[in-house]
Amino acid sequence: MVLLSAATRLAARNTLLTRNTASRMVHIEAKLEELNITLPPPPAPKANYNIVCRDGNTIYVSGHLPVTNDGTLLTGVVGPDSGGKTIEEAYEAARWTGLNIISTLKNEVGDLDKIEQIVKVFGIVNSTTDFKNQHNVVDGCSDLMMEVFGKPVGYHARSAIGTSTLPLDVSVEIEAIVKVKSD
Repeated sequence: MVLLSAATRLAARNTLLTRNTASRMVHIEAKLEELNITLPPPPAPKANYNIVCRDGNTIYVSGHLPVTNDGTLLTGVVGPDSGGKTIEEAYEAARWTGLNIISTLKNEVGDLDKIEQIVKVFGIVNSTTDFKNQHNVVDGCSDLMMEVFGKPVGYHARSAIGTSTLPLDVSVEIEAIVKVKSD
């Protein structure tokens, strides 16, 4: 039996930790590349508020809008039975909103591997009064968080509600609460 000195064991442990940390630093970036996802530029606030507010390891992400990589704002009321956007179109808008949230998080923390938990997502859908599938629309954002961050990090609590109007006539607005790892 070979006995290793405490110093040798500590050095081996530190090497392993360094190697694991280095590979972790690119995990989410590699996942985005694997999914062929290009994040849009982080959005600026559309009025007088902070895009994020940080309290310790918790980041409160203000309501984000569905803005595509070319800057197009996805607008319109959701409710196919009343001539509005379809669930599929609104789902895509919610996905773009999620991409904007991830872009904001990357801008805030630098390395997306610092995200410890997507704690809560709150989605608001600009919908007709006869539309009752807001939860299916906000799945566009929730499914994206699971694709990108996986379980358990991307698995979150959620609310999805409908409203008769949203700023700039967007189809969806989504905010989030996110926990980050301690430095």
